[in-house]
Order: sequence, then C-alpha cells, then structure tokens
Amino acid sequence: MGFAELIGHTKQLDALRAALANQRLHHAYLFMGPEGVGKRTIATALAKAIHCSDSPGDYCDRCANCASIIDGNHPDVRVVQPLPGKKEISIHQVRDIERELRYRSFSGKRKFAIVDPAACMNIAAQNALLKTLEEPPENSLIVLVTPNGGGLLPTLRSRCLRLSFAPLPRNQVTAFLKAKLNIQGDDAEFLAALSMGSIGVATNLDQQALTDKRRIWTGMLSALRTADYRAAIGSAEALAANREEALEFLKWAESWYRDLLIHGVTHQPDELVNLDMLPQIEAHSSIHGGTGRALAALARIGAAGAGIQRNLNRRMVMEKLLFGLVEGR
Repeated sequence: MGFAELIGHTKQLDALRAALANQRLHHAYLFMGPEGVGKRTIATALAKAIHCSDSPGDYCDRCANCASIIDGNHPDVRVVQPLPGKKEISIHQVRDIERELRYRSFSGKRKFAIVDPAACMNIAAQNALLKTLEEPPENSLIVLVTPNGGGLLPTLRSRCLRLSFAPLPRNQVTAFLKAKLNIQGDDAEFLAALSMGSIGVATNLDQQALTDKRRIWTGMLSALRTADYRAAIGSAEALAANREEALEFLKWAESWYRDLLIHGVTHQPDELVNLDMLPQIEAHSSIHGGTGRALAALARIGAAGAGIQRNLNRRMVMEKLLFGLVEGR
C-alpha cells in the first residue's frame, strides 16, 4: 500500500509528496472538496508517510506506526471531530489538541492533527485555533478538512495552504465499485452517476431508498409554482424535520439543477447524474428552463448547505431556499 494505491487527485498527491521529499511541508493545510472524494484518506496517508518506518517518503500500512495510525492510537497523530452526540467541535477540543501539539513528539517526527469536518468548529474554537496557526508549534502540522470554506473564518483560511479536491471521474468510481465491492453492470454505473464523483457517497447509497426519495423530491420541486409561498413553506417544513435528510436532499438537488444546466446547454444525456430520470429532466426544462435559473438555484443550494452545516435553523434555511426557487420562476 502507498500513495500509488490512492484513487485520483494526482496533482494534489504530487504536491504533497514533493513537499514531503524536500522537507517543505506547510504547517497547516486546508483540504477542500465534496464529501467522500478522499480528502481525509489523503490527510491520513500524509500522516502515515511522515511516520512510516519502512517506506521513506511513502507508507506501507504494515509497520507499527502505520498500524497505530490506522487504529487511531498513534501518540503523535490526532483526529479532531465532533464528540458523540454533539454537532460542533468545541473550544475545549481545540485547546486539548493545541496542548498536545506543543508536547515533544514521541517519534521525533511531526506532531499531526486532522480536523474533520473543520466547518463544525464553533466560532470560539476557530478563534482559538487561529492563534495556534499564527504561532504554530515547532514540528507540527494541522490539516483542516471541509467541503467548502464557507463555514470557516476568512482569517483561519488565510493561514492555511489550500488544496482543492474535485469529484472523481465517473469511470474511476465505477471501477472502484466493481473491484472493491463486487457491484457489477448497471448497478455500478447507476451508483457512480448518483455519487457525483464521490466514492464515499457511492459506497453508502441505498439504491432503492434513494430511488423512492428522488421520485418524491422531483415531484415536490416540479409542483412548486411562481410565488407559491404556502407550498414552499409546507415543503420546507417537511425537508427540515431531519438534519441528515435535509443535507441529503440538498446534495441531490445540487445534482438535479446541475443536470438541468447541462441538459439546457448541451442537450446531451451522457454527463447527467440522474440519467434514469431523463424524461422528468426534459419536462422540467421545458417549463422552468434557463441556464440563469439553474445557476441561481445552485448558488442557493450551496448557501443552504453551508447554513445547515453551521447549525442554523433548518426550517428557516430551507424556507429561504424554496422561496428563492419559487421567486425565480
């Protein structure tokens, strides 16, 4: 095992490997990109490469250091995430990791911390971490992992070296599903398309449940009419009932309006995510067509997702989104 076994993101991996080989690693990185495309996997791979005792400049997944990082008990590598039952990363967690980073390394190599998802840090935690990034402990490295930078303070983002991770090509996701999960034929193609380039999403999709949800969500969006705020309020209330369901809807809605945009520009189905719903896409486009509307909807969906990630009131976030959609028709 090693960097060569990781899927995609060649430029980002090359940059990290070059910095590692030349001992020019930055003290803080910001890994940004869609959920499930491999950001945390690569952050963990970097930690293993720093500490691996058998493969200089790479990692083996067999030595004691690699094994302890995989098990989550390496004394010099820590992962910061919301505690069980909590939605935020607290200032106390950040202060704990700051204190650990200032201790002398057990291995003599870099102290390493991964904060994922970084956008779950509350404002107090972000301000506390900012002080550490401004005066980083010697021989330490912090990786912030987040889908986007919207939930992070601009000053925090500016102290990090940003690496952006794009969705993986559909054929790479399909190949992974076939090789690693033994999902074959049309099922692999279907899941790869719906994952929007995210192996993490593809491996967790419930095909039948998602098919049913998409039918409901498509009907809801198609039923919205211009200035029909009453219907928008009812739909927002239903969508906001569960945080994970709301985020799942937004993820799908992003793919839906992306498909409307692509279909409106190219009139070709090849790159559609919801390819099995081509008749509905064509019908929706004929009534609510226009690339400007699709682009505006995508911007609103992105803002809604960031709001829910920051734990804003879900119903208000969803109402704002759907009000924008009915106003744009």
